[in-house]
Amino acid sequence: MDSTRVTEHPTSHERRKPGAGRSPAPADPRGGLLRTPEQPLQTPGAAGLPVQARAGDAPSGSGTAVPCGKTGPSGGQASAGTDAPSSASPGPGPGPGPGPEHSQPSATESDPHRPRPAPESIPVQQGPDQERSSGDSGSKERRTGQGLPPGGPMPMRRDGDRLRFVGAATRRIARGIDLDEIVMGLCRATVPTFSDAILVYLRDPLPVGDERPTGPLVLRLRRTDRIPPERDTENGFSPALQPPEPVELLQPVSAELCEVRPGGALAEVLRGVRPVFADAPAARAALPELLGDELVVPCGQRGILAPLRGRRRVIGAALFLRRPERLAFEADDLLVAAQLATHTALGIDKAVLYGREAYIADELQRTMLPETLPRPTGVRLASRYLPAAETARVGGDWYDAIPLPGSRVALVVGDVMGHSMTSAAIMGQLRTTAQTLAGLDLPPQEVLHHLDEQAQRLGTDRMATCLYAVYDPVSHRITIANAGHPPPVLLHLGGRAEVLRVPPGAPIGVGGVDFEAVELDAPAGATLLLYTDGLVESRLRDVWTGIEQLRERLAATAQLTGPDHPPPLEALCDDVLDMLGPGDRDDDIALLAARFDGIAPSDVAYWYLEPEDAAPGRARKLARRALSRWGLEDMTDSVELLVSEVVTNAVRYATRPVTLRLLRTDVLRCEVGDDVPQLPRLRQARATDEDGRGLYLVNKLARRWGATRLSTGKVVWFELNRS
Repeated sequence: MDSTRVTEHPTSHERRKPGAGRSPAPADPRGGLLRTPEQPLQTPGAAGLPVQARAGDAPSGSGTAVPCGKTGPSGGQASAGTDAPSSASPGPGPGPGPGPEHSQPSATESDPHRPRPAPESIPVQQGPDQERSSGDSGSKERRTGQGLPPGGPMPMRRDGDRLRFVGAATRRIARGIDLDEIVMGLCRATVPTFSDAILVYLRDPLPVGDERPTGPLVLRLRRTDRIPPERDTENGFSPALQPPEPVELLQPVSAELCEVRPGGALAEVLRGVRPVFADAPAARAALPELLGDELVVPCGQRGILAPLRGRRRVIGAALFLRRPERLAFEADDLLVAAQLATHTALGIDKAVLYGREAYIADELQRTMLPETLPRPTGVRLASRYLPAAETARVGGDWYDAIPLPGSRVALVVGDVMGHSMTSAAIMGQLRTTAQTLAGLDLPPQEVLHHLDEQAQRLGTDRMATCLYAVYDPVSHRITIANAGHPPPVLLHLGGRAEVLRVPPGAPIGVGGVDFEAVELDAPAGATLLLYTDGLVESRLRDVWTGIEQLRERLAATAQLTGPDHPPPLEALCDDVLDMLGPGDRDDDIALLAARFDGIAPSDVAYWYLEPEDAAPGRARKLARRALSRWGLEDMTDSVELLVSEVVTNAVRYATRPVTLRLLRTDVLRCEVGDDVPQLPRLRQARATDEDGRGLYLVNKLARRWGATRLSTGKVVWFELNRS
C-alpha cells in the first residue's frame, strides 16, 4: 500500500517515566534501529538508553527499503509503519532476531539517577519505515513514547551526540598537516558515522593565501569514500534485508573535473556557502552539473551538498550521501555538515600555505647548495645535507667544492647560526662571496678575512663558522684555515683516523681577528671529512665527545675494508650519519668527504720559459718529448699547435718567466702561467688581421679551455681527450 515518507523531528532525551511505554530498541549508530521482542516495563528510575548496533546494520523486519524511483517485488513502494509491530514480535521471521545481549540494562546494572553516556557518534535516529504522526498527539508520542505500538522503536535523538561527534571529527581533521591528510580525516570521520559515502571536490588549482585565482572556477574530484557493500553479521546482529535492486553509492564517477559556469545553479549553491539538502531546488539543479548525469543520488533528504569555504573564497564542495535503507538527514544535520565543511576548508587553507612555504624552503635550500659536485683531477668527492627537522627544511649549513687553477680544489664547509629562512639567506650570501674569493685564488686565511668583513656588512649579529681548505694533487699537500669551526678528521689508508690540529680562530662576524693557515700532508688514499657541528654536538653530548665518537666510527669503518683499500665514499658518508641517535638531531648537518688520489710525479712535466721570441719553439720541443715519454705520440701535432699559440700570447706581454705544465690523467691538461692579470678574450679576427686567431684555434681543437686570474697573474689552460 502507499505510505508517505516523512522525516522525524529530533526529540529531547528524557528518562522514561514508569509505565510510559515500552523500552526503546537498540539503535544503529548509522541511523537505523534494531527491533527487539517485547520486554516487560522497566522499574522506576531505570536507565532506558538503547544499545548501539554495529555500523552497517539496518532494522530487522522493517520492510524492504528501496531508493527513490525503485519498486518492491509487487510493483509498489515498500510498505512501512503499520507492518512494523507484527514483524518485530517473537516468532519466525525473515531472519534471526537480536539476542539477549541487546536487551535494555536493568536498574541494578546502572545508576538509576544517571543515564549511560552516549558514544561519540551521530545521534540515534529512527528508521525510514516509520510514519510521522500529525498534531499535538504525535508530538507527545515522540516525546514520551506513549501510544507507540508494542515492540516498536522509540525515537532517541540527542543534541549531545551531535556535539560529541563534531568534536571528535574536527579533532581528527585538525590532526592533518598536509592536504591529503586533512581530506582523508574528513572522509574517515564521517563514513560511516555520519554518512554512507562522501565525495570531496577541490579547486584546481588551489589558490594560495590571498592571491587571486585566474581563469574559470574548476572543481576536481579529490577523494571519495564509502561503506563497503558487505554487511557485518558478527556479535549476533542480524543482517539487514537487501532491497530487490541494491543501490550502490559512488559507482565510478565520470565527471571528475567540473567547470562551474558563472551564474549557474552550482555557482549559486557555492556562493550561498550554507549546506543544502540534495532535494532542495538549488541542489537538484546543481548536482548534475557537479557529478554528471550518470551518478544516481538517493532521493529525498539523503544527501547534503556542503560548500567548502576557506578564509577568503570557496575552495571546493563536499557531498554527504546515505543509502535508501537508512534514515534520511535532518535539519540539525545541516549544522553538523556546516561545521565539518568549515573546519575542513580552514585546514585546507593552512595546508596549502604550509605546502607553499615548504616548497619555497626546498627551492631555497636547493639553490643555496651545489646541485652536483665537480670532478677535479686527483680528488673524489661526496656530500650529504640533512635539515634539522621536516618542518625546518632550510638552515645555515653549507658545503662547497671549487676547482682552482693548477688542478687544485678548494673545500669549504660553513655554518650560520640558526636554521631559518634568514640563516639560509645569510648562508647564500657568504657562499657566493667565498666562491668569488676562491676565483681570485686568494690564500685560505685571506678568504676568511674577507668573509668576516662581508658578515659585518650584513649586520652586527651575523655570526658564522667556516673552514676553508685548498688541496694540491701535484704536491700532495693541503692548506687549511679555520674560523671557529670543528676541526676536520683525516682517515689514513691504513685505517687510522686523525683529528687535524688546526688553529680554531674566531667565528666569522666578530671582526678585527687575524686568521692563521697551516699546511699539512695529504697522502694518496687518505680521506678528509669536513662537517658542521650538528653531526657531533647535541643535547646529549658535547662537541668534543662527538668528535671522538666520529673518529672512532671512521676507524671502525676503515677496518672493514682492510688496510690497503679505503672505504667507498658514499657508503662512508651513510655510515657516518648512522651514528646519530634519537636525540642527536638538534641542528642541520652538512658533510663533505674528499678522497685524495693525487697525481703521480711521473705524470707531471713542468718547465720555466723566459719571455723571449724563442720561447714558443722551445715549448713545442719540450711538449713533444713529454708526449713521447708517455706514449702519446699521436697527439703531438695538436698539442704542439695549441701550446705554441698559448705560449706566444703569454710571452708577448710577460715580464717574468712563463710557466708551462703538462698533466697526464684521464685527459691531457696543459697550463701556461704568466704575470699579466688581464684575461684573454675570444674574438673573431677579420680577414685582414695578422693575429688574433690563437684562442680561436684553442676553442676549436681543445676539449675545453679557460683562463683564471691569480694573485700573481693568470693561468690559461686547455684539455685534450687522450686517444
